[in-house]
Amino acid sequence: MERSEYVRRLDDRLDTAAYADVDASANGLQVGSDRGTVDHVAFAVDAATATIEAAADAGADVLVVHHGISWGGIDRVTGRAYDRIAALADHDIALYVSHLPLDGHADLGNAAGVAAELGLADREPFGELGPVTIGTIGETAAPRSAAAIRETLDGFEGQSDDDPSPTQVLDFGPDDIERVAVVTGSGTDWLDEAVEAGADALITGEGKGKAYHEAREAGLTVFLAGHYATETFGVRSLQALTEEWGLETTYLSHPTGL
Repeated sequence: MERSEYVRRLDDRLDTAAYADVDASANGLQVGSDRGTVDHVAFAVDAATATIEAAADAGADVLVVHHGISWGGIDRVTGRAYDRIAALADHDIALYVSHLPLDGHADLGNAAGVAAELGLADREPFGELGPVTIGTIGETAAPRSAAAIRETLDGFEGQSDDDPSPTQVLDFGPDDIERVAVVTGSGTDWLDEAVEAGADALITGEGKGKAYHEAREAGLTVFLAGHYATETFGVRSLQALTEEWGLETTYLSHPTGL
């Protein structure tokens, strides 16, 4: 497949242009040329020297990630930025990035993946950010306890094997949880929106210090399941989509424990 065609297909499916004014990430083709062809695509959560080198070892032409290397522009190509760009250039690997578009996509997104693992039904867009949304909200098939939901989240890829229950829980909501909002990564800024939407719980990756008191005062349970662990679903979905398009793929698991 032509690289330009592959990039166009991803941009179209993810509605990348809709997020241009609200996302600090430079989404889409972030490093490299869209000329030439693509036969093998690697997928990772983060664009780091380790994942770039692993993509090269796998023989990938393109590396697709959720977290790229340009956040509001690159003023100087030195230090870590140079190392990463040099590694991409040395191996002729193009870097494609999808940050917020891959958080909020109703089918391919990170929040959609978390919701599917929990079996949430009647899902709706959630997590307003200007004209777009970056999460989802839905209903459990039957009332679930915080402990039961935590058990599911503890099983996500990227959770620590050293901690039998790595998900942190601010357990201030009802005993029976039925309506759950999801914003992956760092999503506690949408705590009030979750309350207004009638959620019993909010699932995200990591929290801010103020979240404890806000959740307690609002009577909302908040699950902090790890930034990395809640954001593997989107790139996994793009991998499956890419395979449907007839390309070879490799998934690069590189958990951060955070």
